[in-house]
Amino acid sequence: MVKSYAKYEPGLVGVLGLVASAGANVIYANDTGRIGAGYAVVPALEEVIVWDVKKGEQRSRLRDLDCKAEVTVIARSSANGDMYAVGYSDGSIRIWELSTSNLVVTFNGHRSSVSALCFDVSGTRLASGSKDTDIIVWDVVAEVGISRLRGHKDQITSIRFLRTPLAGENAGFADPTTDAGWLLTSSKDTFVKLWDLSTKHCAETHVAHRGEVWAMNISNDEKTCVTAGPDAEIKFWDINTAALAITSDNAEEVKRITQRGVLMRQSKERPISLSFHPRGEFLACQGADRGIEIWRLRSEEEIKKKLTRKRKRRKEKAAEAGEEYNEEEVQVDLDDEIGQYVTVRTPVKARSFDWGMHAEDPKKAGSIQFLTSLTNNVLELYTVAVQKSTKKSAGPPEYERLHSVELQGHRSDIRALAMSSDDEMLASASNGSLKIWNIKTGACIRTFECGYALCVSFLPGDKAVVIGTKTGELELFDVPSSALIESERAHDGPVWSLQVHPDGKSLITGSADKQVKFWDIGVEQEVVPGTKRTISKLKLTHTRTLKLADDVLCVRISPDAKLIAVSLLDATVKVFFVDTLKFYLSLYGHKLPVLSMDIASDSKLLVTCSADKNVKLWGLDFGDCHKSIFAHQDSIMQVVFEKEGHNFFTCSKDKLVKYWDGDKFENIMKLEGHHGEIWALAVSSRGDFIVSGSHDRSIRVWEQTDDQVFLEEQREKEMEELYEQTLVASLDQEGQNPEDADAEAVSAGKQTMETLMAGERIMEALDLGMEDIPIVKAWEKAKAANPNLAPPPRNAIFVALGNISAERYVLDVVQKVKPAHLQDALLVLPFDKVIALLTFIDLWAAREWNIPLLCRILFFLLKTHQSQIVANRINRPMLDSVRSHLRKALHKQKDVMGYNLAALRYIKREWESYNTKDFLDEEKMVEEQNKQTKKRVFSTVA
Repeated sequence: MVKSYAKYEPGLVGVLGLVASAGANVIYANDTGRIGAGYAVVPALEEVIVWDVKKGEQRSRLRDLDCKAEVTVIARSSANGDMYAVGYSDGSIRIWELSTSNLVVTFNGHRSSVSALCFDVSGTRLASGSKDTDIIVWDVVAEVGISRLRGHKDQITSIRFLRTPLAGENAGFADPTTDAGWLLTSSKDTFVKLWDLSTKHCAETHVAHRGEVWAMNISNDEKTCVTAGPDAEIKFWDINTAALAITSDNAEEVKRITQRGVLMRQSKERPISLSFHPRGEFLACQGADRGIEIWRLRSEEEIKKKLTRKRKRRKEKAAEAGEEYNEEEVQVDLDDEIGQYVTVRTPVKARSFDWGMHAEDPKKAGSIQFLTSLTNNVLELYTVAVQKSTKKSAGPPEYERLHSVELQGHRSDIRALAMSSDDEMLASASNGSLKIWNIKTGACIRTFECGYALCVSFLPGDKAVVIGTKTGELELFDVPSSALIESERAHDGPVWSLQVHPDGKSLITGSADKQVKFWDIGVEQEVVPGTKRTISKLKLTHTRTLKLADDVLCVRISPDAKLIAVSLLDATVKVFFVDTLKFYLSLYGHKLPVLSMDIASDSKLLVTCSADKNVKLWGLDFGDCHKSIFAHQDSIMQVVFEKEGHNFFTCSKDKLVKYWDGDKFENIMKLEGHHGEIWALAVSSRGDFIVSGSHDRSIRVWEQTDDQVFLEEQREKEMEELYEQTLVASLDQEGQNPEDADAEAVSAGKQTMETLMAGERIMEALDLGMEDIPIVKAWEKAKAANPNLAPPPRNAIFVALGNISAERYVLDVVQKVKPAHLQDALLVLPFDKVIALLTFIDLWAAREWNIPLLCRILFFLLKTHQSQIVANRINRPMLDSVRSHLRKALHKQKDVMGYNLAALRYIKREWESYNTKDFLDEEKMVEEQNKQTKKRVFSTVA
């Protein structure tokens, strides 16, 4: 009989310990304008978490279970504040609706990590930039890629849409729904490019800095552009709105973007982001250090006063020197327009910064606020006072940290994990903090300050936790009272390992000071100072010491409490008797030190894992090596047996957790999900879930499901996944047209497994449909002569769907393909299937079925296969038929739309006549009445 195994999958609790990962930017959603209120939309590895900043509580999570890639960039739509675009490291983009946490649409076009996203002002288009140097403009409504723009030679760092201004001063902007507008992009190739989206070509290229352009943004009035490079310079550029409005051939001679000046930053570190305040009065630059520099943009009145003072000083100097003074030579400099306001210092390096969308004017509110995410897994909300006085003597304004979200995560990577005996609580330890988690709810229920923890364990009763630190202390914590009970100087070196004795009465520790120590866990009575009352206190008492020849890395006691195994720095494992501490076995074979080991529940099998990437299984009867397995691609950090049996788990620096059969020496399954080295592993006492802790500061719970895993099926599944990856990569390379290599604008498509499968489904439907059409036509022709003729035998699929017609079946299959995947799915079709699809398009047009989808498919096929279709005269009658049927259907739709528009205009006029009220100025109305009254009085007197 084939052996089956339990299957483990990511649990419902999700990922614990993450406040905000450092892989992407944060968005501050504060539409109310109230100080301290609002939500933070932050990246959490492959998820997006929404935090209530004031309460420090999680509001919702945005997670696609099929996506394991890390979030790299987040953008919010200014038109619809509930719509968020999220870019991932695999090149995919997902648009989410925040209020419902629903996934709206998925775009796949980039071949590497998405690095920049931006919505246009109407929210109907999205521009994305990537490490693959391409820029793609997406139609959010139609769910398709409009064009792929090529020209940059390195990663895209920023993207911004520019609206086309109308001719004339302060005439506003063209309607974004009808006008394509412009696109401004910056890249690490030192260039800033301006793209004309109507013609899909690069209109201007500027060398912005001597190195990478790390950040770029435009002002709210779209007249100023700012860029920041690797040096301490922020360059200001004027956007010539008059030149953007020109559509004639002479526009090429006019520079649309010109450099205005340079502003020097205080920080020498590279910039990460530039951001104008939504109200337009402040500019902030966040660098790769602890400083966030804020400048204030001066008003026109202040600039005029500065210019007047400057001209006065220049005139006085010219008079003293006896020179002629020319007033026109004194112009407004960049330093006159913008001034240093304040530099906000964060506790550690900042990763991201966002003003948010504010409804209230900062001057009226008296302060400005912004959200920043730090590199140590913390969110902080700052408020900066807005000074009424603009004099230098006033000094820099005060700022303070208003709120922070930090309790739900560790400041550094998680080094050790331990489960309570009832599997209700989890202890996680890192450098500086120990946290206790409720496994069912995922909530952090206790946080303790501690040293650099290397190992952790619950003591019997689950009311106390002990940790071993890098400095050699054993720290004992009481969970109910959230207090440190005792800190014992146990060793002279780091305490690498500790374990509670199976009888629960003692504890063993192993350290780099080449000693293994035994400790009794007892309770002693301690007198309360100033009283005669005594209280019970937990106490660790040192009883025995085992001295060894090298540093101790791991110690384990067998479940029957007869043997103790000790791994040393010399890559050997020594086994001793617990009662006498006499030497029993020496296990050698690893090339590098054994980092972790565990003993099976029957005390007969020992498993060791090492930095040499191997796992070895040893018999404790004779010390023989049963099997050596090359288990991971990097150092294996921990190995743990299940509570019953010989199956075990390993975790490694290669970011994988693996499940193994210790009897057959087979890998059962891989658990993928972590984005950093995995340091720690813990298995529940019932074996229904495991927990892993990583360098990415995340704690993941893997739950056992009802599904069974069979080794052969698992191997086949892994081979299929590998084949699919290579197939998609080869198709994507074949699909690239050599003629498009030097083109600035090409198709935005990308072959994925979804598009490939959709194309195969369409081909299968076309084959079935083309077989069925002649059968049905022959039966209808015969039925005209013989009305009682029985229907012909058709394919079982048509019969199962209620004797559906072939054209309806094919249309249903095509309609089920997601709009974002449709064009790439049609590219999979060979030319003979394209002709078959055109046949069905003719039938759909004659019946007027789904005309918008029909037109989209038809135009794409004609554009893609134009040369083959034109070269074949046989297709002409069918195309003529399609044209006539389609024109007839479109005319009918046009008439219906015209009728509906006329009806809507009529309803609008009716509503306005009954509901619209004119607002009048009361003072002006009273003045007019008084004038009329006076005229009447004088005329009466006369």
